[in-house]
Amino acid sequence: MSEFRISAEEATAFGRVAVIYGGLSAERSVSLKSGAEVLKGLQSAGVDAFGIDLGGDGQQPLQQLVSAQFDRAFLVLHGRGGEDGTVQGVLEMMGKPYTGSGVAASAVGMDKLRTKRLWSGGGLTTPAFAVIDERTDLNAVAGQLGFPIMIKPVHEGSSIGMARVASADELAAAVAQARRYDRCVLAERWISGPEYTVAVLDGKALPIIRLETPHAFYDFNAKYEANDTRYLFDTQLSSAEEDELKQLVEQAFAMVGCRGWGRVDVMLDEQGCFQLLEVNTAPGMTDHSLVPMAAREAGIGFAELVVRILRGAALDLNDAEGGE
Repeated sequence: MSEFRISAEEATAFGRVAVIYGGLSAERSVSLKSGAEVLKGLQSAGVDAFGIDLGGDGQQPLQQLVSAQFDRAFLVLHGRGGEDGTVQGVLEMMGKPYTGSGVAASAVGMDKLRTKRLWSGGGLTTPAFAVIDERTDLNAVAGQLGFPIMIKPVHEGSSIGMARVASADELAAAVAQARRYDRCVLAERWISGPEYTVAVLDGKALPIIRLETPHAFYDFNAKYEANDTRYLFDTQLSSAEEDELKQLVEQAFAMVGCRGWGRVDVMLDEQGCFQLLEVNTAPGMTDHSLVPMAAREAGIGFAELVVRILRGAALDLNDAEGGE
C-alpha cells in the first residue's frame, strides 16, 4: 500500500489539529497508545497535528484545552470524562470541530444500560438483562437470567470490571468487583455463540471480524495484551447473514445518533439471532485494535483511515445527530 498524503490545500483547510488522548479514566493506558498511533498517522499524511495528553502530569484538563492553539480536534479518549460527551461539550462551547459522535450520542453510547434500552425500544435485538444496585436481590437476578451471567459496570469500556459468573457465590463477588468501577451494574444473559465486531466509517460497516479467544470472554487481556486472540475475516456466515449483520450494525449505530466512526459488538445466539452488545464511539487505535484491522481489510491504510475520520470533524450545530 503506497504512502498516503493529503494535498497542501487540504492541510491548510484542516489547520492545526489537536490529537486529544490520555484522560483520567481507567482506560488511560489504552488511550495513550491510541493517541500516539493517531498522531503518527496524521503527521505522516501531512496534517499539522500535535498531541494533548489530557490530564497528564497533573495538569488541569479544561485549562489545557483552553490554552492550546488548534483549529479542530481528533478525539481518541477512551472511557469516562472523554468518551461520554464531557469533552465533546467543552469543544462545542469553544467552537472547535471534533471527530466522532456528538455530546448526546457519546453520552448514550458510554452508558451500556441506556444503549440497550434504546435498541430494545427501537425493535433491535440485545441480550436479556437486569440492573443491579445496592437494593437488588441477586437471587432474583439469577432466577430471571439463569447461569452463566455476564456482569458489566454500566459506564466502563475495554471490558474493565466485567466477569462471567456461573454460581451465586461468583455472582456476589463479581458484582462487588464491578461496583468498584460503577454504582450501576448490568447483568446480562450469557450468549454462548460466536462474537463479531463491526467497525463503522462514515456510516457504513467495514469488513466483519470474528473474534476467537481461549479466555472465558473477550476481556481486557484478550483485547490489549494476549497474543492468542484470533481476529478472523472468515466469518463462517453466509453472504445473506453478513449483509444482515452489517445492516443491523449500521441501524444500531444510527439509532444511538453516532456519527463519523465507531464500532459495534455483536454475538450470534443459539437460535441464530444476532444480539447487539454495545457501541463504542471512540474505539481503540492501538496495534491490537480492530478498526484499523477492518480498514486494512477494506484497502484503507492507517494514515488514510485517520484522515477520513478527521474529515468528518464537526460541531453538533453543523451536523445534527439522529437515527435517520
